[in-house]
Amino acid sequence: MSQALEFKVPTMADMAMQGETPEILFWVGCAGSFDDRYKKVTIAFAKILHRVGIKFAVLGTEESCTGDPARRAGNEFLFQMQATMNIQVLDGYGIKKIVTACPHCFNTLKNEYPALGGNYEVLHHSEYLQQLINDGKVKMAEGGSFKGKKITYHDSCYLGRANEVYEAPRAVLEALDAELVEMKRCRTKGLCCGAGGAQMFKEPEKGNKDINVERIEDALETGAQTIAVACPFCMVMMSDGVKNKEKEDSVKVYDLAELIDASM
Repeated sequence: MSQALEFKVPTMADMAMQGETPEILFWVGCAGSFDDRYKKVTIAFAKILHRVGIKFAVLGTEESCTGDPARRAGNEFLFQMQATMNIQVLDGYGIKKIVTACPHCFNTLKNEYPALGGNYEVLHHSEYLQQLINDGKVKMAEGGSFKGKKITYHDSCYLGRANEVYEAPRAVLEALDAELVEMKRCRTKGLCCGAGGAQMFKEPEKGNKDINVERIEDALETGAQTIAVACPFCMVMMSDGVKNKEKEDSVKVYDLAELIDASM
């Protein structure tokens, strides 16, 4: 496992005061800031960036929700208010390149902000990690924690079908030298975890089975004891699915950044 690293993540305000510009802005997102489980992903990704010498910054308290949940829930007014505020902050700092670990933030910043005047190069952290691996900056330790182990990957709807990012997460997993076992429903035919479109914030409609339970059954069928995700919504739903099946002792759900951080 990687050694503990202690360092201060600079904010854009800190950098601006020193007249510096980061290579990337790390957009943390609501889950990465406030959800206890996903805070670990934020820390893992920040550690990777720091370790390989990427000059990055966050917005800190100047970052607000992208407005994705508001728009999906039908509150267009709130979405435009949140988006406009964020665009003013981003443009105020002259931000050009954004990396985020949340496919919902990724989709909104990349595809929906341009209509409101916010134009940026936006990458999901799986794409950025793939670039760092390809450039030889991120290197795995010999005999890493996941070498030879079965890992299955759950495609996030907002990353996969909405933005056709299928190869980057798998390329990141391949770097672990693990055995990637695909679920029957994957890539373009992947099944939603059940949280998208603001469903994350309400109880599901009545039916025979919750979607996340159906999806975790797909994952358990592969025989993998590690389920890789690349989205905070998927993290919650897949983890809850594992608990539903009472498999939390034997099956673990990790984000790509955590897997890489533990293997460097």
